[in-house]
Amino acid sequence: MPVGPVQVVVEQALGGLGYELVELEFGQRGLLRVFIDAPEGIRLEDCERASRQLSHVLTVENVDYSRLEVSSPGVDRPLHTARDFNRFAGEEITVRLRLPLAGRRNFQGILSVEPDGQFGLTWRDIPAEPKPGRRAGGKPTGRAKTGQSSPASRAGAAGAPPDDTPPGQKLVFSLDEIERARLVPKLKF
Repeated sequence: MPVGPVQVVVEQALGGLGYELVELEFGQRGLLRVFIDAPEGIRLEDCERASRQLSHVLTVENVDYSRLEVSSPGVDRPLHTARDFNRFAGEEITVRLRLPLAGRRNFQGILSVEPDGQFGLTWRDIPAEPKPGRRAGGKPTGRAKTGQSSPASRAGAAGAPPDDTPPGQKLVFSLDEIERARLVPKLKF
């Protein structure tokens, strides 16, 4: 059974449990990986529940696989569909374009929903960090210089950006212009 029909079967089975299919992939030696998500997040119990249901459904549908792995998409969840982009509007994401724009394909910024089915990404260009200083002849100077300050010092005490922060730029795109997109992990310890 090709991936397309298997994907439909898996999406329907997961939808009945309140989960959404994020990705489905066939690995080596009969491995079938299924990544699931839900608005409240995914716990181990959710993966077990989905795995039990999918095992039964895939057997009934005669899907050829030998092992099934069900897991959450992780903290850097991929975004594939318009539904994903709408759900995560306002979050920080990374985007890789299929074709370069002004010599660049990778962008990171805040996702927004734009009119007429498009999406936006607002980012700030931060000057690239120069390589450690070198004297003529290629010998190191012994000190590295950076053209940027740390995020904490740029934000200032009240969290507002300082006056010298470059203004935000906006990229507007449609889904067919994207090679891949992912959430930027936000880890709290």
